[in-house]
Amino acid sequence: MEYEVVRLEEKRVVGFCARTGNDKEEVGNVIGGLWQKLDKVASIQGRKNEKYIGLYTDYVGMEYNTTVGCEIEKDAVIPKDMIEKIIPAGKYAKFVLHGDVVKTVQKAWQEIWEMNLERTFIADFEEYQQGNDMDNMEIHVYVAIK
Repeated sequence: MEYEVVRLEEKRVVGFCARTGNDKEEVGNVIGGLWQKLDKVASIQGRKNEKYIGLYTDYVGMEYNTTVGCEIEKDAVIPKDMIEKIIPAGKYAKFVLHGDVVKTVQKAWQEIWEMNLERTFIADFEEYQQGNDMDNMEIHVYVAIK
C-alpha cells in the first residue's frame, strides 16, 4: 500500500470517545456506536471544515482510545457532552483511500498494522472527506511516524 510522508500542523478535535482495541470482540460495535452517536448531533459550533475524523490515541499494546468527531477552530468552545483531543503536529504517513467507509478502512488498517512503519503510536487518524456517498468516499489515513 502506497503512502506519502507529510508534516501536519496541530489539529483540535472534539467528539465522543471510548476505549477499545484490535483484540476486543466488540471493537466494531464500539467504534460504530460512536459514529452513530455523532450522527445524531445537529451541529458543532466552530467547525474548521466539513470533514469527519476517527482518531486513535493513548495506545497500550493493542488497546487505544477512539475518538469520533471533527476538527474545530483554535478558539471554539468544546460542546457539552463531548471531549477534546489534540492531534499533535508532526510527521505522518498519509494513505489515500477510495471506497466503502467501513470495508475499505478496515482493510487498510489491517495492512497498515502489518507494515514496517516506524510508528510513534501518539495519534493516528482517518479523515473522511466531504460527501455523503458512504460506498465510494475519499478517506485519508494518517499514521504518526518517527
